[in-house]
Amino acid sequence: MDNNNIGQGEWKKSTVARNATLKDAAECLSKTSLQICLVVDAEDKLIGTLNDGDIRRGLIRGLSLSSKINQIVNYNPIVAKSGTPIQYIRQLMLANKVQAIPALDSENRVSTLHIWSEIESPQSNNSSIVIMAGGKGTRMRPYTKNCPKPMLTVQGKPILAHIIERAVNEGFKHVVLPIHYLGDKIKEYFGDGERFGAKIDYINEDLPLGTAGALSLLGTMINKPFIVTNGDVLTDINYLNLLDFHCAQKSDATMAVRIHEWQNPYGVVQTEGLKIVGFEEKPIVSNFINSGVYALSPSVLQHLSPNQACDMPSLFMRLQAKSMTTIVYPMHEPWLDVGRPEDLLSAQDLFAQNEFKPQEYRTM
Repeated sequence: MDNNNIGQGEWKKSTVARNATLKDAAECLSKTSLQICLVVDAEDKLIGTLNDGDIRRGLIRGLSLSSKINQIVNYNPIVAKSGTPIQYIRQLMLANKVQAIPALDSENRVSTLHIWSEIESPQSNNSSIVIMAGGKGTRMRPYTKNCPKPMLTVQGKPILAHIIERAVNEGFKHVVLPIHYLGDKIKEYFGDGERFGAKIDYINEDLPLGTAGALSLLGTMINKPFIVTNGDVLTDINYLNLLDFHCAQKSDATMAVRIHEWQNPYGVVQTEGLKIVGFEEKPIVSNFINSGVYALSPSVLQHLSPNQACDMPSLFMRLQAKSMTTIVYPMHEPWLDVGRPEDLLSAQDLFAQNEFKPQEYRTM
């Protein structure tokens, strides 16, 4: 790999076939961290491209991860000719606000893939992330009898450390930890955050304040959009992408959501009154569920009362009642809420299989 592009066939790791599914594309994006999928034919001729945002927009429209990508492919992507000087590639990226541009030969075959992060050096995004670490973790007893739940270890490292390292890897340099139950153990382990490459501030909850209530104690600590995540959520989500999406949509509060599918084990009889009008064999019901990861604007803090318990769904409903903008951010990345002992075992297995891995920090 040289300084400006993905060469020597490395770009092939980002390719998918035209008959691939959204799930195939999401797995491709996760494995390569290149933020683009190249849709090619059997001769490596470019058909189109798709990115993380295309997948999320498809999910918002009602597509499922088993849907074919032909419904979301960009068939007219920004491309360059092979051999185009890198300074012009950079100008193309800036002008079109894209982070990857494939280079094509005279027969429309992909010869290389230019990536913004290979052109521009990473830098801090100066954003903040608040990680809720004050819960008692009663469902995790006896593991949490003498250990705060975020400090339970996965592959020899506390869950909270995994979350902080992911955020720092994306350029977040300010971490806020609301703590309550056995909070001193968290302070003792993380200190001021210097060894993690971040500045860590602590908020002490005298009483448990819920997943949103602790934000009322932020004061003037944060003055621009920020990320909030539960301290027991392990995910491969890119926090920076979520924050960018939140800001681009001019949202007040954005909730990252997961698609949860449940198959009815029985055949469903469709009726109108007493009349049978149809049958559906073991239908699949699909819903968005709260992932426990959010992007918030500072304005929402005005709708919290100091030291008053509040959970995130209640805060979102409160904001809706005030006609503020609340939206969802559909996610396809690996995700696990470590709320039960069996979830901790699942987390161990997923990390062993390399399902959760750091994302390269990218800036534009």
